[in-house]
Amino acid sequence: MSKLNWERLSSEYLVKENWATLRVDTCRMPNGTIIDDYYVLEYPDWVNAVALTKDNEVIIIRQYRHAAGKVITEIPGGCIDPGETPEEAVKRELSEETGYEFQTIEPIATLYANPSTAGNKTYSFLLTGGRKVREQHLDGREEIEVELVSINKLKEMLFNNQFEQALHASAIFYALEKLQKIAHPSAL
Repeated sequence: MSKLNWERLSSEYLVKENWATLRVDTCRMPNGTIIDDYYVLEYPDWVNAVALTKDNEVIIIRQYRHAAGKVITEIPGGCIDPGETPEEAVKRELSEETGYEFQTIEPIATLYANPSTAGNKTYSFLLTGGRKVREQHLDGREEIEVELVSINKLKEMLFNNQFEQALHASAIFYALEKLQKIAHPSAL
C-alpha cells in the first residue's frame, strides 16, 4: 500500500440501481485531513474488442447513445456479468452484438474510465480469425448496425475523430500498435 492512499472511514449509498449507483465516502488523507463528501460512481467492469474477421476486416458498430444524444461509431463491447471472466464477457458480447466467433483472443489493455470518480475497469482485447456463425441477439435496449472496414479505414476513422468513445479509441490505438508489431517484427 502506498503512503499516498486514503483511508475510507465510512460509505453511504445515495442511489443503488442497475445502471446508476452512487455512494458518498468519508475519507482520511495521509496528512490527516478528513474529506466527508467524496462521491463515487459504481459501475460493473466493461470489455471492448478490436475484432478482425478471417479476412482481416475490422468489425465496427453504430448505435444511439442517449447521454450524448446521437449515434456513435464504436467497437463491440459491454458489461461483464457477475461470475464472468473478461474473456468470457468479450466473447459473449461479440456473439450477441455481431454474431461472430473468433479463433484467437488476446488482452491488449486494462484501463479505468475515470479513476477519480469511478472504480470500474475496462478490459480491451484484440480478437482475430472471426467468422459469422449467427444473427445478432440484442437485448431490448439495443439497436446496433454492424459494418466491416479495412485496417487502413479503421486508422483513417480513428485519426479523423470518428470514434468518440475514449475507451474505444484507446483500445484501437493499442490494437493498431500490436498489429504493427505482428506485421513488422524487425521494427522493434
